[in-house]
Amino acid sequence: MTTEITHGDKPWLASYEKGVPERITYQEVCLPDILKRTARKFPNKHALLFEGYKLTYQALDEMVNRFAAALKSFGIQKGDSVAILLPNIIPCVAAYFAILRIGGIAVMNNPLYSDRELEHQFNDSGAGILVTLDLLGNRMIDLRSKTQVRQIIYTSIGDYLPFPKNLLFPLVAKKKNLAADVKPAENVYKWKDILARNVTPPPAVELSFDDVAMYQYTGGTTGISKGVMLTHGNLSKQVQQIAAWFPAFGSDEIMLGALPFFHVFGLTTAMNLAVYMGWGDILVPKPQPEPLIRAIQKFRPTFAPLVPTMYIGILNHPYIDKIDLTSIKGCFSGSAPLPVEVLRDFENKTGAVIVEGYGLTESSPVTHVNPFAGGKRKVGSIGIPIPDTECRIVDLNDGVSDLPVGESGELLVKGPQVMKGYWNKTGETAATLTDGWLHTGDIAKMDEEGYFYIVDRKKDMILSGGLNVYPRDIEEVFYEHPKVQEAAAIGIPHPTRGESVKVFVTLKEGRSATSEELIEYCKGKMATFKLPTEIEFRNELPKTNVGKILKKDLKSEEMAKRQKTA
Repeated sequence: MTTEITHGDKPWLASYEKGVPERITYQEVCLPDILKRTARKFPNKHALLFEGYKLTYQALDEMVNRFAAALKSFGIQKGDSVAILLPNIIPCVAAYFAILRIGGIAVMNNPLYSDRELEHQFNDSGAGILVTLDLLGNRMIDLRSKTQVRQIIYTSIGDYLPFPKNLLFPLVAKKKNLAADVKPAENVYKWKDILARNVTPPPAVELSFDDVAMYQYTGGTTGISKGVMLTHGNLSKQVQQIAAWFPAFGSDEIMLGALPFFHVFGLTTAMNLAVYMGWGDILVPKPQPEPLIRAIQKFRPTFAPLVPTMYIGILNHPYIDKIDLTSIKGCFSGSAPLPVEVLRDFENKTGAVIVEGYGLTESSPVTHVNPFAGGKRKVGSIGIPIPDTECRIVDLNDGVSDLPVGESGELLVKGPQVMKGYWNKTGETAATLTDGWLHTGDIAKMDEEGYFYIVDRKKDMILSGGLNVYPRDIEEVFYEHPKVQEAAAIGIPHPTRGESVKVFVTLKEGRSATSEELIEYCKGKMATFKLPTEIEFRNELPKTNVGKILKKDLKSEEMAKRQKTA
């Protein structure tokens, strides 16, 4: 007689690699003190590297103190919000740690957002100060009157550049749209001026793990973005969880800081982890294939958290065969499913190991990762729950009944990295958090060894003839086609089946294909009811800044087009 395996049995623990604990004894230390500790331990080690300009840990800690003192001089108290609107540059890191050091609440914002989106986030968070870029300065001065923002502090890409780039920058920056003149306005200051006048460190502020450290806004891909309240405990424990997951890495690695820090995946895995471990961090403000490859070739990172579109972009670079990427030892992939072919091709090219993981803004974000070394890695799986993380798969209809191994349902997670709640949204917090369990909105299943697989988003599921069709199943088949670069499947209205499948495709450079050819390719690789009825070729697919394909946008475009022709 066999005993049924349940999620409560935690079958995944058998796959933990040697040295990874089931439970962690957490150090009660918040991020600003982690930086201070690293600066004491490695004062002269490079903390941040931007375009060849190196900042040591001691210099970074001092910069944080100076900016923290500036915030205090502007009247920022514990619990006050300060907004950051910056790409991955040195002042972004310093401003973030400075806000936290004085007990402020950091509000990270996407520089690609529209004024309407930013106005919502500034107002919802109540941010009183904004730290931004000269390129966005005039827009933000105009927007300020619609918000509670009082002071604007702006930096420039040219503020921290090595010789001779620092001399050449003023001559070419404006022509190349890398700098802009900011119009005179009241309470608008230059970053470097502010640092120069605040030399005395601010008085120490007592922080607790229960204090809110930041409002991290969800991407807004499913409606108005919500402010996720992440505490100092969430952020510190999360980075300790991730460090524990990679026991093979010591303090001598170099991080590729390409994932945007304004997104929680980049913030945790590409910024906070580097500071915790004492690694150098190579900042890449525009993570397109060209600058990514240039940074890898020139500065030789060993650890690279990236998203699937970045791996795809690097592999499709025209000179990929002449490029040496072998410095990279470990990669972390998340934010969207990594196509199997892409994973294999990248590992073959670099010799690195890619571990696919999973998380949400609401969980700081990481909850699952494949074992890196010495544990079983399952391609196509998001891996297993990290230490102190519990998981369940529950019935899609009632949201509470646990499902047996192998059955698909909603993934629920619980752990010290799970948010406090949504800022000013008690109803939505109550719907998303029940007894500490976070309802992820993702459909998943668990195998007998405790490995989890994301089947799809609840919202993306297609119902065709009463049968569930998961877009990811279809997209995986398309990614295996030698001509396809990217694919996104959505449901479209069908007169008899309710919905059928439409796939949006971008082709690899120099390749051509027909709809008939791709549909024929799918036959025999998926059930007939899953076969696409329409294929649309695009030069590019709409994406979030971290590379998630915006199916919501594709769906709304499609519906608008159909209403016009109806």
